[in-house]
Amino acid sequence: MAAAADLEDVPSVDLMSELLRRMKCATKPDKRLILIGPPGSGKGTQSPIIKDEYCLCHLATGDMLRAAVAAKTPLGIKAKEAMEKGALVSDDLVVGIIDDALKKPSCQKGFILDGFPRTVVQAQKLDEMLDKRGVKVDKVLNFAIDDAILEERITGRWIHPSSGRTYHSKFAPPKVPGVDDVSGEPLVQRKDDTAVVLKSRLEAFHKQTEPVIDYYSKKGVVANLPAEKPPPEVTTEVKKFLVTFIRICQQKVSILRESTSRHRFRFGYTELQTVSVHFVCKRLNTVFAS
Repeated sequence: MAAAADLEDVPSVDLMSELLRRMKCATKPDKRLILIGPPGSGKGTQSPIIKDEYCLCHLATGDMLRAAVAAKTPLGIKAKEAMEKGALVSDDLVVGIIDDALKKPSCQKGFILDGFPRTVVQAQKLDEMLDKRGVKVDKVLNFAIDDAILEERITGRWIHPSSGRTYHSKFAPPKVPGVDDVSGEPLVQRKDDTAVVLKSRLEAFHKQTEPVIDYYSKKGVVANLPAEKPPPEVTTEVKKFLVTFIRICQQKVSILRESTSRHRFRFGYTELQTVSVHFVCKRLNTVFAS
């Protein structure tokens, strides 16, 4: 009843916009994506575009941990206890918080993971959790870029905190310096967006996170993006890889339908002649090679 009462106060235009968005999203195939790259490689620029285009939820583990602690969820309470002791939050806790997040309606079509996994052990734990759900990581987008390019990018970066929109004083400046184009609110620079901090973060990335790329490369799901290119060109490359995802699903459906017509093969509960591309992609847990 409370939810219905809340909806009564929502403007009709907003309700219709959300309904149209959900109808559009219903035709999209599920996607489970991981974005990997060093700081300043462009993940933050591309993730909102991918999220909106493919109706995915964006899972940033740092934000999720803080939200779980604030909401006093069982996992959030455990995470708070670890933080108060000055200890790192365990990989199992982080994966558990991701698992909880995937139950939300906004994650129905899949997710973008940004900032996790950072180690091979974390990747293995993530895969184990997804396997229990009957799904797999569909694509790992590797934002490949030379370290030398990153300093200029990092030190000129400005962010709108509440939306995550990113700007750059040289490459993608806001219309008004220091002000978000959409909301008119002030932009901020992260405290760690300095050359000294960047060097330390890059060392950690090469040591801990690059092996994650090798781990997923062996599974045939890594797509290497030329992250040194301008953002619009990187967006085009991302869409090429994700369109390939859908096309391969369609090819799988065609092959399986031919098999069905010859052998009366049944897939799950529904004969393949009548099953949708979305359903087959989801049930097959197809792994797409780069």
